[in-house]
Amino acid sequence: MVDRMQWVNALSTRPSLEAAIADVVERAVSSLTAPPDLGLVFISSAFASEYSRVLPLLAEKLAVPVIIGCSGGGVIGTTAGGQTQELEAEAALSLTLAHLPGVNLQVFHVIAEDLPDLDSPPDAWMNLTGVPASPIPQFILLSSAFSSGVNDLLQGLDFAYPGSVILGGQASAGGMGGRLALFCNDKLHREGTVGLALSGNIVVETIVAQGCRPIGQPLQVTKSERNIIIELDEKVPLVVLRDLIASLSEQERALAQNSLFVGVAMDEFKLSLQQGDFLVRSILGVDPAGGAIAIGDLVRPGQRLQFHLRDAQTSAEDLEFLLERYQRQGIDGSTSSTIGALMFACVGRGEGLYGKPHFDSGLFSRYIPNVPVGGFFCGGEIGPVGGRTFLHGYTSVFGICREISNG
Repeated sequence: MVDRMQWVNALSTRPSLEAAIADVVERAVSSLTAPPDLGLVFISSAFASEYSRVLPLLAEKLAVPVIIGCSGGGVIGTTAGGQTQELEAEAALSLTLAHLPGVNLQVFHVIAEDLPDLDSPPDAWMNLTGVPASPIPQFILLSSAFSSGVNDLLQGLDFAYPGSVILGGQASAGGMGGRLALFCNDKLHREGTVGLALSGNIVVETIVAQGCRPIGQPLQVTKSERNIIIELDEKVPLVVLRDLIASLSEQERALAQNSLFVGVAMDEFKLSLQQGDFLVRSILGVDPAGGAIAIGDLVRPGQRLQFHLRDAQTSAEDLEFLLERYQRQGIDGSTSSTIGALMFACVGRGEGLYGKPHFDSGLFSRYIPNVPVGGFFCGGEIGPVGGRTFLHGYTSVFGICREISNG
């Protein structure tokens, strides 16, 4: 008999932590026919005063060799009725358990002070994580929201592990000054990054929905300094932007007041740029006197940019576009080997954006049905765009886990 992978998720809204843990463990374990190798736990900030009890309570009821997780502004999981739900403003706990034959699992915890210099060799990053570069690992990262090293960590892992998929999110404290939690096996951490590396008989594919659409035309940066755009197409950026906004419809002009972003083209050689070809970044400010524009990333002369707008409709259409494309590009034309999925959504999405609950997860389940989904609402989302890994905002990142077919 072939030992196949199994992936299950259970979501509980029981207000008592003991009851919630008993609920998810009982439902998840009863859905497995083999012992779990991996556990992923996400807990809402409503339980903030009890984070230290989560791992001991789980250990009383569950034997699993590897477990990671964190706190979130909300959690995502599967109800007893089989529905995927996003629970944002209530006590909730999501537990994913997976039986993963043929998969090697390694966990690590790093803090910003431990990170090698960015000019260090790949070995320095491998020594940091303890994860070899071969076979190619897939990484799930859960980071503290105020860990200044996360961008350097992503850059270092991209460098040391070419070909690896890296995704995850920043734990959310659910409010200013709130405490957050990172779980790694039997330890609770308050800062740094907890990582899981999976290698062997598994592949992780990603959908990174940034929720924006381009407006106007692509423009070339002709002069810049760090994150400040000084010239666009040899013109004053603020003048270019004002001319663009004047050309928009009344509805788009209103949207540009609060939801205007910049997309940085990720492929310098692609002639025809379209939705999904950009890394979306915030506009941090403008200089009314000089006309420069500051954005939330480094920019250099020669790069192409395009202004973007974001709203609920655009966000929905963007995710649907990416899901349709994923479905069309399916490796074997089916989702037969898909075992489970993870969802890392910005706290700025969800019901606050769409005006109704469970939107992103519901759309995902429409295109990729009958796949257990677990995850949380993040303070920042981690996922690849254009072959490199970035920290995003206002994004939903999906990781789709598939068993590599052995024929």
